[in-house]
Amino acid sequence: MKRQLWGLFILLVFSLLLTACQGKEAEKVDGEEEKDVEVHQEEEHDHEHDEGHSHDNEAPEGIKIEGLGDHYHTGDKIELTAVLDEESDHDHWHWYSRESASDEWETVSGQETETFTGEATIDGLELKAVLFDDDHNPSVQSAPVKIVIDDHHGNDEESKKIYQGYFEDSQVKDRELSDWEGDWQSVYPYLLSGDLDEVFEHKAEVNGDKTAEEYKEYYETAYKTTVERIVIKGDTVTFYEDGKETTGTYANDGFEILDKGEGKKGVRFAFKLVDGPDVLPNYILFSDHYIFPSKSYHYHLYAGDDRNKLLGKLDNWPTYYPAKLDADGLVRDMLAH
Repeated sequence: MKRQLWGLFILLVFSLLLTACQGKEAEKVDGEEEKDVEVHQEEEHDHEHDEGHSHDNEAPEGIKIEGLGDHYHTGDKIELTAVLDEESDHDHWHWYSRESASDEWETVSGQETETFTGEATIDGLELKAVLFDDDHNPSVQSAPVKIVIDDHHGNDEESKKIYQGYFEDSQVKDRELSDWEGDWQSVYPYLLSGDLDEVFEHKAEVNGDKTAEEYKEYYETAYKTTVERIVIKGDTVTFYEDGKETTGTYANDGFEILDKGEGKKGVRFAFKLVDGPDVLPNYILFSDHYIFPSKSYHYHLYAGDDRNKLLGKLDNWPTYYPAKLDADGLVRDMLAH
């Protein structure tokens, strides 16, 4: 009997020990699983901005965006560079975009360095760069920059035909001087400096009728002028020449439709001097590929005292673009046309 009782006691103790060991193993496994879940969740949190999620974290501004164009044309290449105000050892970059101020910032996929490369497809798109620290927290960011798309003459077939000189006379409408209001710079100095060589090389490659050097010679004659700047405000036109500025008042003098051959036409919009010194041209005629009221983005100017002569085929037609454009912006705009 004693042996039986003793055997039962040993069996009971053994069972209790076995149950305890199994419990500890279960706790260990559960703990490992819980730890794995925590690590996985932490990794997901750390890399959340890599998966296109919205970016709501704020960081102080200390980054400048360089390379932004005054405007782009649909399909243009966008190349931006984020430049830190102060040096940093961090190199974990992300770019964010939103289509309006009311939208959340979204991660731009594939843009993980201080440079951004993209295509202009959305007018008004905002972009910003954010630099993260080693703990994946935003340490500094840029102010948003806006991508402005302006195709000037439009992308539809009718607009393209008008730009190329194919239109009906009935489509032409009178225009006011306000269409050309603004601060304008001559492109002639850029030609002389070689900044426009890329444009001439592009024309030679696309058209194949002239070499780049022949194109440059042609446009050197066309662009040549001593009037480096023109400012148009209201009905006044100020010419800047050799360090001097001269202002005159001009009134609308109608327009003329010109036959350029092979079915193509051109329009020159005329304005007559009504008040100003004798050194100013009595007539100025604008040609900018528009045929009805539209804001001009560049123009060819024909200036002189004989209106009829200015309507002829001339080799010299000084060309002006917005004064705010630098050489890169000017070249980009010319290549688009």
